[in-house]
Amino acid sequence: MFEKLVEQINSRIAFKPEIAIILGTGLGKFAENIDVIYELKYSDINGMPVSTAPSHEGRFVFGTIEGKNVVAMQGRVHLYEGYTPQQVVMPIRIMRALGAEKLIVTNAAGGINKNLNVGDFMMISDQISSFVPSPLIGKNDDTIGTRFPDMSNAYDKKLQALIKSTASELNIPIKSGVYAQLSGPQFETPAEIKMLSAIGADAVGMSTAIETIAAVHCGFKVCGISLISNLACGILDRPLSEEEVGDTASSVSERFEALIKGIIRNI
Repeated sequence: MFEKLVEQINSRIAFKPEIAIILGTGLGKFAENIDVIYELKYSDINGMPVSTAPSHEGRFVFGTIEGKNVVAMQGRVHLYEGYTPQQVVMPIRIMRALGAEKLIVTNAAGGINKNLNVGDFMMISDQISSFVPSPLIGKNDDTIGTRFPDMSNAYDKKLQALIKSTASELNIPIKSGVYAQLSGPQFETPAEIKMLSAIGADAVGMSTAIETIAAVHCGFKVCGISLISNLACGILDRPLSEEEVGDTASSVSERFEALIKGIIRNI
């Protein structure tokens, strides 16, 4: 299916990206840093899943940053929107087929580890995907990747080192930790957060893990950064809201943009 979508894109644009970027909730403004060559709405691609979540524009942006050819997803699609895992990761496979070899995935996440504060950046060192279905279930396409992909280096260690050195160079504090994906759209209960903490999760969100599985499967080198947009349920004795996520993203947008641009420059 995704091959037909790639054909549609190639028939409209002539561009080979080196680096792919997924811009998470509240982080789509980063696309303004791209010297845009093409923009393509998901809705203009026949058969492409369309973003319905707030603050997700739902388009590919093709262009250059720091002299590198990039394609950015300004908004992703999620399981909670009613899409299958295979639909959710379709854009990942498309960007890889277009030529991108490195993937920077970003998200807004709830902080579980008490060493994380609202507004922190957390480099994803590993992930827990056990609570959502794998996008690789079903017949394997050997032209995309192996039946049983190894996930021991899901978040590429060389890219992790590059993120740390870039953050140090820019004097931007960054922490690291394990990200867990749950399906949403409801925020987690205090009991669920206790469970996630007990099994080693430092942050939680509603995306990313299945995208990374698909990315590793199709040959991407992956790195990831979570913005700790709120503290997870039960960490503070107050309700959670999507407005808090957006407010935090806005407050750190300059640092976020500088960090991602620096990573792209140093790749």
